[in-house]
Amino acid sequence: MTAAIRGISSMATRQVLGELSRAWTERSGVPVEIESVGGVDAARRVAAGEPFDAVLLAADAIDKLVAGGHALAGSRVDLVRSGVAVAVKRGAPQPDLGSEEAVREAVLAAPTIGYSTGPSGTALLKLFERWGIADTVRPRTVQAPAGVPVGSLVARGEVALGFQQLSELMHLDGVDVVGPLPAPIHITTVFSGAVCTASGQPGAVREWLAFMASPETAGIKRACGMDAA
Repeated sequence: MTAAIRGISSMATRQVLGELSRAWTERSGVPVEIESVGGVDAARRVAAGEPFDAVLLAADAIDKLVAGGHALAGSRVDLVRSGVAVAVKRGAPQPDLGSEEAVREAVLAAPTIGYSTGPSGTALLKLFERWGIADTVRPRTVQAPAGVPVGSLVARGEVALGFQQLSELMHLDGVDVVGPLPAPIHITTVFSGAVCTASGQPGAVREWLAFMASPETAGIKRACGMDAA
């Protein structure tokens, strides 16, 4: 039996990687096992030398692992683009997201604001700084713990307005996805894969990554709230 490809990813790509991996296994017969955790934890574990074949994270995190010798140089493959959406508790009033100013007003009006530990959360905080409201809203912002979806905090009523990748919000019970951020402030993260230095089957991993980046997988990505990279 062909050895399984063992990968580690951030939570943002858990669903899409699961669907893509199932499609790959049906085609190739090669099983894939992916552990999805907080992105920071995933990068730390790969850097610590855990025996993963592949790592799948935001592109800048992959680049850092390559630079540190933990992923093979030249093996990075961009897989999906993931945009940030806004969610409220199911049935709650939905704010206007039609313009940058409307989103700014919604943030200022929200009693609590949830954001993630990933790159989208960093970009959101920079947006608050650019708007000049960072100090005003800081006491009302809640960062979800690593590996915990912002949407789960929204569903439990712990935050009123949640910002996270659409892919992580769209299938959660207890939330209403209001919509994406408008074009002028759209936050998009590119998620990529790479072959871990610790892998004993780099060729098989490269074939899997190439399949996931191929045009034929675009429909799977759209169904999971993402676009092809």
